[in-house]
Amino acid sequence: MAASAVSNTTTTTKASTDSLIPQGSKNAAETQDRFMKLLIAQMKNQDPMNPMDNAQVTSQMAQIETVTGVSNLDTSIKSLSAQFVQMQALQSVSLVGRDVSVEGNRLQMDQGVGTGVFEIGAPADAVKLEVLSPGGNVIDTVQLGAQGAGRHSFDWQPSENDPSAKYNFRITATKGTAPVSNTTYSLDKVLAVNTGGAKLQLQLQNAGLVDYSSVKTFD
Repeated sequence: MAASAVSNTTTTTKASTDSLIPQGSKNAAETQDRFMKLLIAQMKNQDPMNPMDNAQVTSQMAQIETVTGVSNLDTSIKSLSAQFVQMQALQSVSLVGRDVSVEGNRLQMDQGVGTGVFEIGAPADAVKLEVLSPGGNVIDTVQLGAQGAGRHSFDWQPSENDPSAKYNFRITATKGTAPVSNTTYSLDKVLAVNTGGAKLQLQLQNAGLVDYSSVKTFD
């Protein structure tokens, strides 16, 4: 009967020890301390006729080392992430007043001249620029000719200068009769930096609040 009681104690203690690993703890030190206490209790109350072998002890020790290592790694990563955000914030302050580009199709108007940027994925025989009114109608078409793969900029001057007009643009690129993929970018100006949220954001003159990571180029 006594041997049965010892066996039950061993089983219960081992179950408690095993359950510690998936549940975790508030911190690595507390987890390790609890684990060691349970392991020692388990070894004290083990069945003398069926003691734990070295493989069992080694396996359980390896589990707690893994939990401790993962917990420490997670803490280190969070610390590095916080430092990285702080570095980004410090760097972004110098961007206030500078021109940047973000994905979009709005022309930046300056003294009656519109400027836009586009990128094509492969060399194109012909690139066509279409300028669009706020309502989406084509008001001008300009042939930009053959262009190599990569990023390009252009200037466009309207026939009638309207300082308050907000124009968009569209790019069509072809190689023979096959279309060539392209991405359009809007030039904008950084007005302020927002570091209050979880993400670092920039307040742009035209696009409003955008994530720092969405900015493609800085001028």
